[in-house]
Amino acid sequence: MKYEDFVDLNHKPESEDLICDFRLEPGEMDYAFAAGGVAAESSVGTWTDISTEKPYVERLCATVFEIAGKNMKIAYPSGLFEPGNMANILSSVAGNVFGLKGINLRLNDIHFPPALAASFKGPKYGIKGVRKLLGVERRPLVGTIVKPKLGLNTKDHAQVAYDAWAGGCDIVKDDENLSSQKFNPFEDRIIQTLAMRDKAESETGEKKVYMANVTAETEEMIRRAEFVQESGGRYIMVDILTAGFSALQTIRNHDFNLVIHAHRAGHAAFTKNPVHGISMPVIAMVARLIGVDQLHVGTAVGKMSEGRGEVEDNINACKQPLGGIKNVFPVASGGLHPGHVPALV
Repeated sequence: MKYEDFVDLNHKPESEDLICDFRLEPGEMDYAFAAGGVAAESSVGTWTDISTEKPYVERLCATVFEIAGKNMKIAYPSGLFEPGNMANILSSVAGNVFGLKGINLRLNDIHFPPALAASFKGPKYGIKGVRKLLGVERRPLVGTIVKPKLGLNTKDHAQVAYDAWAGGCDIVKDDENLSSQKFNPFEDRIIQTLAMRDKAESETGEKKVYMANVTAETEEMIRRAEFVQESGGRYIMVDILTAGFSALQTIRNHDFNLVIHAHRAGHAAFTKNPVHGISMPVIAMVARLIGVDQLHVGTAVGKMSEGRGEVEDNINACKQPLGGIKNVFPVASGGLHPGHVPALV
């Protein structure tokens, strides 16, 4: 099949198709040819004629069914994918196509059909579950990160956390690059920081949360999550992009009684270029299906680069209806201080 065979603007997608919204700059190529190339290379096609092609394979062809300026939509038959395998899905729709010669390509949105979405666990707690856990029904949750992000010993780390809780914060979390360095070993940090959490709860009469960063090699990450749970922790944090979506899925599938807080460290390598890469709403949707309960979505103020519209799109991916999948608590973060609150709310 030729690339052009994967374009049919009269095609009507099936209800069980996965739909991807792409922005394509075809370079010196005809737009339809380049668009068909993306659909072909992300489904059953390739760059040349092959002798092993069978007629029944055509039912799995992805189809470009809409083109509007530089934007296009591709329908993928659900039979292309293994249910419950996010790595498999992304290897198709967000894999080699980004390396095709001569084009710029950005995956702006992804729409999962109900059956495929239901093959993932989704959040265990979601917004309602988190609010119930903390006993905070309406107001925003207030959190902070231990600073300096690296270098404090376990005793001083725990003291900084206590001071924040005693001062009114609901949440204190590790930074994304604190794991189990010599200056602050993981197990010691968990024990001492949770002890200070208990002290703050006793003194304030409020629920307090410590988000421990468990990011590591997958088996070690599981062991650390178990340690947090056994030590009386209620939350873990995972750097979802640097750990990987499959590692995240393994954590979720263990079904710990722990809220999963998702840090998006490294996202800008995918999201920052407006003409090539993957948008943050796509990353948010993938993380939601796998099963995070909270996700950093950026902020229109502070030190990060996203604008208000982008942040609103990220929040929408966390909250929009998705069958029986719970929503995700969006987290505003990145160079914020109390003076930014009016702009946030």
